[in-house]
Order: sequence, then structure tokens, then C-alpha cells
Amino acid sequence: MLISTRGRYALRILLDLAEHNNDGYIAMKNVAERQGLSLKYIEKIMPVLSKNNYVEGVHGKGGGYRLTREPKDYKVGDILRLAEGDLAPVTCLQCNAEKCERADTCPTLPMWTEFHNMVNNYFDSITLSDLMK
Repeated sequence: MLISTRGRYALRILLDLAEHNNDGYIAMKNVAERQGLSLKYIEKIMPVLSKNNYVEGVHGKGGGYRLTREPKDYKVGDILRLAEGDLAPVTCLQCNAEKCERADTCPTLPMWTEFHNMVNNYFDSITLSDLMK
């Protein structure tokens, strides 16, 4: 399992917004500068975060984005699953995957399932607030 730049950047963007939560709406060019990220790449991630109510945005002068809730209410697991689509280590454990024809006899499926559960439980136990400490 590999977390892509999309997942890592989504986390960094939200963490930056959390750290500047009291500053109102934050321009993404400021986040890009602070985080050393491409503004064009950030602009590809923001619609997903906005559509799923992780952030709210305002256009125009003085516009930008801000979190829709407190940093303690954002689980890292939710952010990564939103950006990545899934954290499944194997195809048969992906969301909405059809049942594998070998599932009933697969000797490795319990191992992959346990790993998948460990990863999700771990990331779900961490919030943006935790990362700010």
C-alpha cells in the first residue's frame, strides 16, 4: 500500500488550514507557499474537499478556504480515504469489490483483512488536532 501525493497533500492542506483556522478564509497560494506545494495541484484537490464538506470556499478578493468544523473532528483515515479512494492493500478488499471467487479458500485473505483493519483503525485514531500537537 502506498499513499499517493494526492492523499499526502490533502492532509497537508487541511492541516495548514487547521493551523491557521483563526485567520478566516485562507488563499490557496498562501498554503502552497507555506507547504511547498504546486498551486495547480492544490487546485485539483480542493474541489473534492469542498464537495465533501471538508472545507468551504469564498471566491474573489479576500476569498479562500476554511475548515467546516473543528480540527478534532477530522480523522486522518477519512481524509486519506477521500483523497485516495480506498486504503485496501489488495483488490478484493476495496470498497464495492465483487466477492473474489477464491475468498472462501484463500489462505492469505485473513492476513490482508487484518492488515486492512489495522491500517484503517490506526489512521481513524488520529485527528488533525492530534497532528497539530
